[in-house]
Amino acid sequence: MSIAPNTAHAQRARHFVGAYHQVGVQTTVSEASSHRLIALLFEGFFAAVARTRGAMRAGDVQAKGVAIGQAVRIVDEGLKAGLNLTAGGKLAVDLADLYAYVCLRLTQANLRNDEKGLDECIGLMTPLRDAWTAIGNSADAQAHF
Repeated sequence: MSIAPNTAHAQRARHFVGAYHQVGVQTTVSEASSHRLIALLFEGFFAAVARTRGAMRAGDVQAKGVAIGQAVRIVDEGLKAGLNLTAGGKLAVDLADLYAYVCLRLTQANLRNDEKGLDECIGLMTPLRDAWTAIGNSADAQAHF
């Protein structure tokens, strides 16, 4: 004998879980330093690319589109938009160009179901994330002395 799940209850539970998650994200963001906000963008990017890969493998076109859209928005509207091209000089311009390329490759990977394109983007973004993390660890260590 099987008991059918109460769909209204399940939907309500998902709503509360989603609301709880959203409050947690908003709290994290509102309390984060500028450095931590960029780190959160990198974390979100890598998570979105991982979800994209999973959706590609599962053949879930809708989930793939949502996930890759999130990755592109993080790069374009978060990381790239946060650059100060005037004060940042050549480094900021180079990063803007790299971020534009990553967005292009993500879009191509989406259209072609190309995991190698995702791998390329991960390979380009990993050193940036690692350097950003190292800068934060260094700054945190200096703040304690």
